[in-house]
Amino acid sequence: MSQLLKTPLAVPDKGLRAVYAATLEELFHTTDNVIGLEADLARSIDTHPFLTKYPDRHIQCGLAEQNLVGVAAGLSSEGYVPFVHSFAAFSSRRAFDQFMMSCAFADLNVKLVGSDAGITTQVNGGSHTANEDIAMMRALPNVTVLDICDAVQLKQFMKQAAATYGNFYFRLARFAVPRIYADDAVLTIGKAEVLTEGMDVTVIACGIEVWQALLAAEKLAAENISVRVIDMHTIQPLDDETVIQAARETGAIVTAENHNIHGGLGSAVAECLVENWPVPLERVANTQFGDVGSVAYLSKHFHLDADSIVEKVRKVLTRKTARA
Repeated sequence: MSQLLKTPLAVPDKGLRAVYAATLEELFHTTDNVIGLEADLARSIDTHPFLTKYPDRHIQCGLAEQNLVGVAAGLSSEGYVPFVHSFAAFSSRRAFDQFMMSCAFADLNVKLVGSDAGITTQVNGGSHTANEDIAMMRALPNVTVLDICDAVQLKQFMKQAAATYGNFYFRLARFAVPRIYADDAVLTIGKAEVLTEGMDVTVIACGIEVWQALLAAEKLAAENISVRVIDMHTIQPLDDETVIQAARETGAIVTAENHNIHGGLGSAVAECLVENWPVPLERVANTQFGDVGSVAYLSKHFHLDADSIVEKVRKVLTRKTARA
């Protein structure tokens, strides 16, 4: 069991961009080689004070994301550990070839950060909505892919990534999100967290959908449906062992992600199940391009909310019963 807060906080204390900036600054003080790079979005991610405070540790590359990643690759080849931020649509889609060739193929040590992932881009609209970034990064065999659910997780995983050689892709919201984990939780990249025990069905979620999965589990508990909730924060490499155990013990799985239905968490879990322990699977994910609106509106509009997870659980349980 994870060190889940006794009462997860629906109203958090900090935005993830503030946590990102604070953790990066801490890494500046505790390591000699961590360096930050931006593509004209320092104010958007709260690192703008670093441009004058740490002029040798924080580089503004302007609106040139491909060049941004190329600069990071060069710094990595010289022994630096670059944390490279832009909006997820630009970190992934716009600079994908540079990240693939200059970082992944070259087996370097770049930590690529995509903020405003999926519906968390809100009013920036469809052009800025990255619903395909997990699928793109999963296609690269030596990239660790993370979808961050809260502030505690972001801080710990930034530090772990800084201390681990290799290419990483972080996706996250910039704004404040519900707190899932206690301050003293011990989280590990690559090891999924079982947040609630249950024996009827498992919901495997990542990113902002972890909170929705917990809400759905509460709703279903009122119907005497026992739900195991798993935070699959690391989508690559997937924690196959935890997925297989959930399949064996609950016999039905629902995945939930703030991403396109193709190539993301649901696809990764499906691949694991079909090769190891096939059980009924339903997926909560986006099937359209992005739109403009608040997260609350877009969550309902694209069927990513707790009620949509509840519907999928009921459906998968019907399939489970039919197989019995």
